[in-house]
Amino acid sequence: MLVDSHCHLDKLDYDKLHTGIDDVLAKAKARGVDYFLSVGVTLNSFPDMMAMIEPYENVFASCGVHPLDIEAGFDYDKLKEYAQNERVVAIGETGLDYHYQPELAEQQKEVFRQHVRLAVELNKPLIIHTRMAREDTMQILREEGAEKCGGVLHCFTESLEMAREAIEIGFYISISGIVTFNKASDLKHVVSELPLECLLVETDSPYLAPIPHRGKQNQPAYVREVAEYIALLKGVSVEEVEAVTTKNFFTLFSQAKQ
Repeated sequence: MLVDSHCHLDKLDYDKLHTGIDDVLAKAKARGVDYFLSVGVTLNSFPDMMAMIEPYENVFASCGVHPLDIEAGFDYDKLKEYAQNERVVAIGETGLDYHYQPELAEQQKEVFRQHVRLAVELNKPLIIHTRMAREDTMQILREEGAEKCGGVLHCFTESLEMAREAIEIGFYISISGIVTFNKASDLKHVVSELPLECLLVETDSPYLAPIPHRGKQNQPAYVREVAEYIALLKGVSVEEVEAVTTKNFFTLFSQAKQ
């Protein structure tokens, strides 16, 4: 059994690739993927995402504003209201991205801090996006007491040192299809060095489809390729990767029920 710990089910192609969310989940189920975390990136899209996943008890949700979407609007009171929904098991996607919008660094940091404070208040783990912002990301997590709620650095592409820093404060490291890319040698090294007990697997679908699907739209079924590649890197069975990463998911996201 696998869990896709980070997907955007509301952003998949339901016109050409899938007939509906039933179709997406059935394709994943056929490949041993039984649970899903559908991640919110804007407050405006959150109600529609929740309506889409509402019938499916094996699909959990998160609520947050992605650092590259903060200009679309951030309302703390609305975030807090949405985040208290019992189906919401995590706060985010939030964090810092200085690669695409370094000019918004100060605004990103303030919004990020508010997400962390809410996560600590509600005792719901954080889902962190970080790119070219290692020092500020870790500083804010430490200053705001993120070790009290825990979380995950999702779609990880940063250094081994940052991964270890995050693990020290109770965070997990989530690996996406990027690990299968030919040029991802640094990430392959990170995965080989970290204990399996600190890892999650994800697709980040519809983005970043793993080899051999690269160039196509990603989907939750493809999290199996991620797990298989991690097993290859670490010299363990796929079954062990499945068992440990699934246990990790339900340990971190303790409000998600099997």
